[in-house]
Amino acid sequence: MQRIVLLPVLLFSTLTAAWAQPDCSSRRVQDSLFHAYVQKAHSIGVDSPDWDATFDTLISICPNISEAYQEKGIRQMFLGNFGRMIAYNDTAVTLDPKRWLAYRGYLHCLITQDYPKAITDLLAAEQLTPNAFTMDHTFSFFIALSHMESGNYKEAEKYFIKDIAQQKRGEGQNNLHFNSLLYFGILYYLMNEFDQAERKFSECLQLYEMHPMANYYLAMTMKVTGNQHHNIYFEKARQAIQDGYALNEPNLRYAKFPRQITLEDIDKR
Repeated sequence: MQRIVLLPVLLFSTLTAAWAQPDCSSRRVQDSLFHAYVQKAHSIGVDSPDWDATFDTLISICPNISEAYQEKGIRQMFLGNFGRMIAYNDTAVTLDPKRWLAYRGYLHCLITQDYPKAITDLLAAEQLTPNAFTMDHTFSFFIALSHMESGNYKEAEKYFIKDIAQQKRGEGQNNLHFNSLLYFGILYYLMNEFDQAERKFSECLQLYEMHPMANYYLAMTMKVTGNQHHNIYFEKARQAIQDGYALNEPNLRYAKFPRQITLEDIDKR
C-alpha cells in the first residue's frame, strides 16, 4: 500500500516542477514575468538592495530576459558604479542587441563620456534599427554630441543635420527637439560660425523660451558679434535657472550633458 501511495505523490511532484518552469524562449512569457518583477522592484525603489534581489530572482527563473540586466544596470548607475552598470548592459546587449545597443551607446556618451565606444555602438545600432530613437533622441543626436566633444566638428555637423532631417520625416518643424537645436547652435558657436549659431539658438527659444542654456549661449554669441542686446539674454538665462528651468532630459541626475551652465558662469561672463 505504501508504494501505491508514494508513486502518485512522486509523479505529481515531478509534473508540478515541470509546470512551474516557464518557457523562457517565449517572448510573451518573458514580457509577463518582467512586468510582474519590474512592478515589484519599482514599488521598492532603486535605492534599496532589494531592487537587485528582485531582478536576481527573475534571472534565476529566466536568465535570458535582457531587461532584467538593464534594470540591474540602473541600480549601479544610482550607486555610481558605472563600470558595473556597463557590464550589466553588455549582457543586455548580448541577449537583445536591437533593443539595447543604442541605449548602451547613450550610456557611453552621457554617463561615462567614452565617445569612441558611444559612436561605435550607435552606428551599429543604426544598422540594426534605422531611423529609431533612444532616450528621446535619434541615434545621430548622440553621435553628433560625441563627435563635438571629441573635437570632430565637421563630423558633428553632419550628424546634427541628419538628426534634424530624421525628426522632420513626415512631421514638421514644431516636432523638433529643442535640444537638437541648442547643441547644433553650440557646435556652430565652437566653430566660430556665429550667424548660424544665433539662428539655431533663436529657433530653440521659439520652442522653449526659458531654456537657460539657449539664452546664455545666444547672449555669448551676441556679445562676440557686438550685439548690444546680449545682456537681455544673459538676464533671461539667470532668471530661467533661478526659476528652475533646465534641459528637460531623462536621467539628468546622472547624465552629463555637455556645456551646461551655472549662475557662476553668467556672473563671470
